[in-house]
Amino acid sequence: MKSRTLRKALISGARPKTLAAGIVPVWAGGVLAWKLSGSIDWWLLICTLLGALCIQIATNFFNDAVDGKKGADGERRTGPKRLTGTGEMSFGQVMGLGAVFLGGAVFFGAFLVMERGWVMLVIGLPSLFLAYGYTGGPFPLAYRGLGEIFVVLFFGFVAVMGTVFIQTGGWPVEAILLGGQIGLLSAVLISVNNFRDREGDALVGKRTLAVRFGPKVAAGVIWLEIKVAALLGIGWLVMGYPLFGLASLPVFVIGMRIIWGVLTLPADARMNRLLALGSVELVLFAGVFHAVAVFF
Repeated sequence: MKSRTLRKALISGARPKTLAAGIVPVWAGGVLAWKLSGSIDWWLLICTLLGALCIQIATNFFNDAVDGKKGADGERRTGPKRLTGTGEMSFGQVMGLGAVFLGGAVFFGAFLVMERGWVMLVIGLPSLFLAYGYTGGPFPLAYRGLGEIFVVLFFGFVAVMGTVFIQTGGWPVEAILLGGQIGLLSAVLISVNNFRDREGDALVGKRTLAVRFGPKVAAGVIWLEIKVAALLGIGWLVMGYPLFGLASLPVFVIGMRIIWGVLTLPADARMNRLLALGSVELVLFAGVFHAVAVFF
């Protein structure tokens, strides 16, 4: 494979449009830690961010390989074409790329373990395992309808609270609230993806929530994720940081557009724009949260 073609394949397999789900929890968690403690350790924050991105990219490559092998990313796929499913790269090659990025996560995670000790192993080891276990292994979460729960837990609570712990050495309740909001907004990406792909997933036994319960329930899950994430902003009033609730404004605005699209668009490539909107929603949430922390 030519270097230019390989580079294009690597970028495609890493799924850059989804990486907001790995960046935002560390970004917002770092902002919250700075707001609570008045300081930030940039080296630890960079290691946290790069480790989180490596885990997410590894998950994306493993997902590509396993779904391609099982036939979930074949010709009927309406979303972006995948490396294994199209035959652009072999199963082993894509799995190898996933292993490389998993190794990167271990490298950056080692600095966090040295700083914060065994607690980071408790957080990191399950994250490393589930990078593959999300779609592979004896109990693949994505094939059991547990994808959204996985995202809320690991891209929400674990990522945000872990980032705050790395910076402050504590587990403030504010991190739980922020983790819940970010986890739900990250889950919107998975839910829209599964809503779009439900017919193809059903054919290969990928029992996502959209396959198990049908489009009406799946649309209701997306509605619930967006609305609960936005309404949790009221919690910042209770925490004594009422202006952090302003971060919910883009969630209300963009979220309504996503919900309308889910209810009206056919389950084909036209739904890809909703995934892009979901990423914008997540980034704007973090951007407003950051601005409030700095200027108020």
